[in-house]
Amino acid sequence: MSDGLNQARAMRVAEIINDYRTLLLHISQQSVEPSQEEYWEEGFVVLRESLASAQSLMSANYQPCPVTGQGNVETEKAELQRVILDSSARRFQAHKIYLRAAAARRWAMARANTLRGQSPTAQHTTALKNAANALYQDLARFTDDYAVSDLRAADVRAGHWLDDDPSLEAIRRWVGGR
Repeated sequence: MSDGLNQARAMRVAEIINDYRTLLLHISQQSVEPSQEEYWEEGFVVLRESLASAQSLMSANYQPCPVTGQGNVETEKAELQRVILDSSARRFQAHKIYLRAAAARRWAMARANTLRGQSPTAQHTTALKNAANALYQDLARFTDDYAVSDLRAADVRAGHWLDDDPSLEAIRRWVGGR
């Protein structure tokens, strides 16, 4: 028996995919070109890893399952729930990547503001160490639970319908199964 929520599910898919697209756009804007001397500094490594992860995520195609019951409301419901799970998993992964990239970008900006075009010297040590510590604290804070809670809070603030949104465990299983 149909629950009459397929229109809400379809709207939710659009909301999640829009968030995913926006996250990918914001990730692409985090790029910073380090000098050769700075190339292996931790923040620049995190930034390159983040951009590579985003590229990998974008290249992972959606695999629709064949729909056999055209016009069947229950089949449509199952497919929409599957798309919500897939898009939620992609958005979750993109959000974690974005959080890491943004933290690395903040580190790069703090480093640039500290050095102001100079090479690092002993007078820069404390400020550079503080920037590195802030980066490490941010990266440690960005757990799976944090990312899901952050996304959920944004969805609640926006007034989105969340009844079919998957749990973190469901997202983890989906990501692990791909």
